[in-house]
Amino acid sequence: MSETNFPIPPAPQPAYAGTPAPVMSTPATLTGIFLEPGRTFEALRERPRFVVAAIIILVLSLVITFLIFNKIDYSAFLRDQITKGPRGDQMTPEQVDAAVGFYNGPIGKVLIYVFPIIGVAVYIAAGGALYLLGSMLMGGVIRYKQAISVWTYSSFAPAVLSTIVGIVVVLITPAEDINPGQPGGVVRANLGILLPHGSSPALAALLSSFDIFTFYGLFLAALGLRKVGKMSSGSAWTVAVGLWLIGVILKVGWAAIFGKTS
Repeated sequence: MSETNFPIPPAPQPAYAGTPAPVMSTPATLTGIFLEPGRTFEALRERPRFVVAAIIILVLSLVITFLIFNKIDYSAFLRDQITKGPRGDQMTPEQVDAAVGFYNGPIGKVLIYVFPIIGVAVYIAAGGALYLLGSMLMGGVIRYKQAISVWTYSSFAPAVLSTIVGIVVVLITPAEDINPGQPGGVVRANLGILLPHGSSPALAALLSSFDIFTFYGLFLAALGLRKVGKMSSGSAWTVAVGLWLIGVILKVGWAAIFGKTS
């Protein structure tokens, strides 16, 4: 019997894994989100992180809060916010005085600085969950820690820039012209600046949502969801803008019902 020679099959080739994600340290990601956000999110996809960025956001919030409340007439601001609140028209002058006295006292002032800590923690945890849910609905492949990273870093860059501008505004603006309770806060980089004083709270809430720093954050969020969640550009923008629109609707609804923009 003659021996049949069969061709030897080629050796299996390793599966193509695509371009390896860049390796970046935490300081590099904090600067890279400004200079090369796409590469930064690619690094966060492989090594998601958010704690340092979240701490910086919190510190910035406390700094601007401290500067504002140590420059303005804090008692007058409290009185204005309480009387314009949902129950303001139901409170007697004595109840208003008691509320102002509480928040102007040691415990109240501590709470003013505790609220941002709780607020930032809830903001990041809930934001990551929303991005996770939105990405899953749009067919993205993303884990919760990755979603938190996208949410935090897309918030970090606008927070840094807006705080820097806010500090400058607080330092150069006379105390009587500073109103942290207005739509957009002390930095009015939104369409709410076009409205005259006393305009509809719902309209003010709507126009103040069209904010330069907010749109910068939306751009970063869509880029991050696309890079980290491996989504199409359209799907990533749908998640980012869709959640923003829901927030705008809730904000306008709150203003329409209670007469407050925040």
